[in-house]
Amino acid sequence: MSQALTLARPYARAAFAIAREAGSFASWSDALAFSARVATDPGVAALLGNPNLGRAEAVSLLMPDSADAAFGRFLELLADARRLSTLPEISGLFEALRAEEEKVVKAHVTSAAELSADEIEKLAVSLRKRFGREVEITTAVDASLIGGAVIDAGDVVIDGSLKGKLSRLQTALAH
Repeated sequence: MSQALTLARPYARAAFAIAREAGSFASWSDALAFSARVATDPGVAALLGNPNLGRAEAVSLLMPDSADAAFGRFLELLADARRLSTLPEISGLFEALRAEEEKVVKAHVTSAAELSADEIEKLAVSLRKRFGREVEITTAVDASLIGGAVIDAGDVVIDGSLKGKLSRLQTALAH
């Protein structure tokens, strides 16, 4: 995984620079996400690994209809370098660069029960205050948390779940 990230990093930076210059972060995000999803399909992944697959065929497999010519040239560059398999990592790194540029923190909140819109807004206000940036929140429900929530905001994980508290209490009592 770390090798794939290392290989993907310069391509993600190049894609980001092209998107910034063109002012088209959203379209590049969409195109990279599409190509990454296609590239992770087991059948497509096997095709991409086939040395008999030509550059034009590989690019046509991964090129979304809505993408511009610059994105097509980017895919051709990846095909020439035999790096199409790193598209998922490139997409993830691109999104991280975009979030940094746009001063946005992406937070994933997993709660024991469905959160109301008011609870999500209160959480967003608290996270904006903590990080000093705009916050995009995605939510999920995991009943095994028993109560509370786990907030994953990149490098910061806040475990306020009852399951996490019980686990920490059990560890403390065991020592």
